[in-house]
Amino acid sequence: MLSPQERARYSRHLLLPQVGEEGQLKLKRSSVLVVGAGGLGSPVLMYLAAAGVGRIGIVDFDEVAESNLHRQVLYGSSDVGSSKLEVASRKLEEINPHVEVVLHPVRLDRTNAMEIIGAYDVVADGTDNFATRYLVNDACVLTGTPNAFASIYRFDGQVSVFAAEDGPCYRCLFPEPPPAGSVPSCAEGGVLGVLPGILGTLQAAEAIKLITGIGEPLIGRVLMVDVMSMDFKRLSFGKDVECAVCGERPTVDELVDYEAFCSGVQESGSSGVETAFSDSSESPPHPDTQHSSVFFSPGVPEIDVHELHEMMQGEDDFLLLDVRRAEELTIADIGGQLLPMNELPEKISSVAPDKARKIVMMCRSGARSARAVLWMRGQGYDNVFNLAGGIIAWSQKIDSSVATY
Repeated sequence: MLSPQERARYSRHLLLPQVGEEGQLKLKRSSVLVVGAGGLGSPVLMYLAAAGVGRIGIVDFDEVAESNLHRQVLYGSSDVGSSKLEVASRKLEEINPHVEVVLHPVRLDRTNAMEIIGAYDVVADGTDNFATRYLVNDACVLTGTPNAFASIYRFDGQVSVFAAEDGPCYRCLFPEPPPAGSVPSCAEGGVLGVLPGILGTLQAAEAIKLITGIGEPLIGRVLMVDVMSMDFKRLSFGKDVECAVCGERPTVDELVDYEAFCSGVQESGSSGVETAFSDSSESPPHPDTQHSSVFFSPGVPEIDVHELHEMMQGEDDFLLLDVRRAEELTIADIGGQLLPMNELPEKISSVAPDKARKIVMMCRSGARSARAVLWMRGQGYDNVFNLAGGIIAWSQKIDSSVATY
């Protein structure tokens, strides 16, 4: 039963015939696991707590950073450097003391995902990388747990419900991840601060609908949101009978190594320029373009920031190429020649006519430059290296005055 305090708190829910006391009791008795306490996780957590979901689990192992604050509204300036889980727990307790918050300070992987996800009624996946996204999907299918999913990138977002009973899963829509590094992340391409608030609120609404049984959850449908034009479009899709996880003859009956699954190397020659050099200002080749992470490609020859620093201080004859966009250079600059990724195929022959000369490629984190190195080596540049960690590593290990973003 609801206590007098709960009746007062949820009175506007109780007035809704579709929810009423029965629906509110379903919320109170339910449990939702929120994977990722970031841009999407912040509004999801706040609204699920406010709605009265009885037990809310949070999976995250990150700390609050300055660059989080323009969109991750669960945190404030005084929280920078603190554990996201600890701050989230305190804030949710303040929002609604009737809710139990369970913290999972771990990296979700194949060794723990089934146990953690299987303990909840619904999952709300707000992750920012393909490895965890496919992991969550497969664990949800295998445990029979519906997944209220959302993703974001720049000005666009997607919301759907995967792995519901008799409904399609994420792999029905995207059977395989895109080529490693082919899809830029929000960290590379940016994101409008309000976007995760919009998509996260929609994601929370889907979770509430699944719990209470009201309305029509987005099962077999993807809601696509473009805040620049304020277009809301729905794409319908069906269950794939050949799906490796939820199809008629599934081949995945246990969790696999998702980092390996999502990070296969695909070297790009001249015919692969459009895939390898999709700049974050353009539409990436994989349909799922929202808030997808970039994976570092194994086998890419690298140097670390200490080696580069020594080279810059010495008399080494080398060329440092910065493949970021021009606007990024105004934020942080450690030297080198700017040659944005999307201009690389057209201009590299004039910028670096000597293919034997040592070249170091760099970007914000080392992800885009890793792709550039693979492509360069395909063009006959055998003495080209990636700067591991990029600008971020330089700021952390060489010069803290260099801004990170």
